[in-house]
Amino acid sequence: MSRAEETALLALAAEPPDRTTRYGGHPSQVVDHYLPDGGLRPDPARPRVTILHGGYWREAYDRTHVSPLAAALAREGMAVALAEYRRVGGGGGWPATFEDVERLVATAWAGTGSGRAAAPARDDGPPGGNAVPPGGPHVLLGHSAGGHLALWAAARAAQRNRRDDPPAFDRVVAVAPVADLGRAHALGLSDGAVAGLLGGPDAVAELLPLVDPLRLPPPAVPVTLLHGTDDPDVPPTLSRAYAEAARRAGGDVTLWEQPGTGHFAALTPARVATGPYADLLAALRGAPRPA
Repeated sequence: MSRAEETALLALAAEPPDRTTRYGGHPSQVVDHYLPDGGLRPDPARPRVTILHGGYWREAYDRTHVSPLAAALAREGMAVALAEYRRVGGGGGWPATFEDVERLVATAWAGTGSGRAAAPARDDGPPGGNAVPPGGPHVLLGHSAGGHLALWAAARAAQRNRRDDPPAFDRVVAVAPVADLGRAHALGLSDGAVAGLLGGPDAVAELLPLVDPLRLPPPAVPVTLLHGTDDPDVPPTLSRAYAEAARRAGGDVTLWEQPGTGHFAALTPARVATGPYADLLAALRGAPRPA
């Protein structure tokens, strides 16, 4: 199922953004913005979504495959920031990837009324007309390795003084996340991707307490996990373990398991939202799970 889902997702044509901004000097430190109605101000009741893509943190996988989803969410009335970040093989890994996530999450919607103040990102887009608009709650959406990074960001926010340094986002939606990094490493997922992220097998034990959502404080914001029960790339047991541990520690975590689906189903937009994609839209909106 997952391979067919991946084929269907990758068959979709890439969607160009309305605007691209930079949050640093590296080529990967960019954010593509997809705005409702070609750049008009969105309904403030609808979320602003920052997307962290997957690919097991590796340079070979970039944000392009998620652009159809970003454009589809904009057509749903959401303002979307599709983020790139430094990845293993392209200047990323520990600590650069994590530094990028903290920076881009804080600046993607700088000055739009959610989260702590941050310096505006530099604009590479055309002048005028496409300013990134304010909107509703800021939702951090991550898939796979990006889901891990979103959960890590939520834990990092919990480690800070919330009064002086509040979270830059209001909730997290993590799709098929690598939510238990220790278990992912023990299973050798994706040819040792966790060790690659952290700088080699010898670094894993030392760094897991700093980067594994399962070992960090419970998230500072509500979290919804979506995970296919037939996912061959990231076993759903990782999300189950994270949800149980986070709830036990006082976190507001909901797990929606998606029977018979694999790793990519929720990312593939459809004209009529059903199944995993309908779950995703509901989670982003903070709505109950569709019946």
